[in-house]
Amino acid sequence: MSDPTPDPNPYRLIGPSEDGQVNDLLAGRDQAEARQRLQALIAEWLRMENLVVLTGAGSSVSLGGKTMTDLESCVLDTVSRLADIPAPIKTIIAARMADSITGGDDIPGFEDWLSFLVNAEVVTRHAQSPFSGLNWKSGVTPSKDDLAWFIDRIGKAIFLECALTLPTDTSKETPQIAFLAKLIARDSNLGRAHIFTLNYDTLPEQAMDLLGIQYFDGFGGRAQARFDPSVYGLDIYYPGEIAEGRVRRFDKFAHLYKLHGSVHWYVDGGELHARHPALPTKEQYRALTSDEKAVKLNQLAATLPSIGILPTVNKFAQTLSMPFAQLFRSFQIRLSAPQTLLLVLGYGFGDDHVTRLIETALMNPSLVMLVVEPNPASPIIDRIKRYKDLGKRAFILTPTADAFALAKFRYATFDDFAQSIMPDVKWLADFLRLRAFEKQIQAGQPPLTK
Repeated sequence: MSDPTPDPNPYRLIGPSEDGQVNDLLAGRDQAEARQRLQALIAEWLRMENLVVLTGAGSSVSLGGKTMTDLESCVLDTVSRLADIPAPIKTIIAARMADSITGGDDIPGFEDWLSFLVNAEVVTRHAQSPFSGLNWKSGVTPSKDDLAWFIDRIGKAIFLECALTLPTDTSKETPQIAFLAKLIARDSNLGRAHIFTLNYDTLPEQAMDLLGIQYFDGFGGRAQARFDPSVYGLDIYYPGEIAEGRVRRFDKFAHLYKLHGSVHWYVDGGELHARHPALPTKEQYRALTSDEKAVKLNQLAATLPSIGILPTVNKFAQTLSMPFAQLFRSFQIRLSAPQTLLLVLGYGFGDDHVTRLIETALMNPSLVMLVVEPNPASPIIDRIKRYKDLGKRAFILTPTADAFALAKFRYATFDDFAQSIMPDVKWLADFLRLRAFEKQIQAGQPPLTK
């Protein structure tokens, strides 16, 4: 009886090989050999001195998150159906949605478009402004009250769409839990993990709280947490024992940066604060129709918190632009550090201001970049291949065309990378079993024997 044919390898790891050419480093290997090779490379890269992670919308999709395009569509569709919408705003939304459908290089992305919107509100609202109103290309001149209403409703609609929560069964290994547990399992003598995310949801914070990971997120204080970027210069250590005469680093620790803001940010008295609101009651919102969402949004408008700061890139209001400037500067500094691994997950390279920083960082001769992309036909692949001219250590992990045809968006997703590709950590399985045991005790059930 002949040996069974080895399972085909579902992955491609495209990057520079020893001869300097861009090749598939997993070519010619079966599934077991390819996975072994892939995990060995990732384990080696994770031992680099500095670790920088960039996550985008793709890291939250499995728990209800939306890509930026889908988020814009949902938010504007809902706001356009509100009963008290000013007529000029309705025209502006219709024009924007039409532009989004037609596309084109001259159509700004959602963040850029929001920047123009916020700037328009600032220059019409300010007491010293010489402008009484601004004409839009759609042929309307919204008042400052119209624009203030629009920005408020957009922020609240974004909040509702991004109020994501981890599954209530915390004994299960969700991708966010698996990813963060494996990330902080690095040698404690190496640099701390710096996690940058473009998402507004608080899934990373929820997962770190669950795992007992301590983190600094740019805010200082507890009762009234204020934005204070100096906290990123701090670390956590155990107090030294008298006999030892030295301190030890706390193992489970990371730095978190929300590059586009967060649902738990808010502005009070010209200062940026952070307060985590109750989220579970908002879970059902995303399952409603657009008309039902509009009714719900109207009902909650008076009491619902808005996303703290809209994710814009060019504000006139200094108190609001300062956090983003500080956070992007931190991203640039971390990428320029020697011996750095940049791990990119769920990001489509659609934000020019982010992509420019990455491309500049590729000049760093000791930086390695790994991009995880689930679509083998994505233009991102050609982009990464072209990066060979900037730096010789840019890699992209993507499925083969055959694997993608058999199971679309199964391989090289954030979930797949976190749960199946990253090297396992022993304590995570024990931790999840303990969580299951605690749940059974709370429910008055007999514990599992296995």
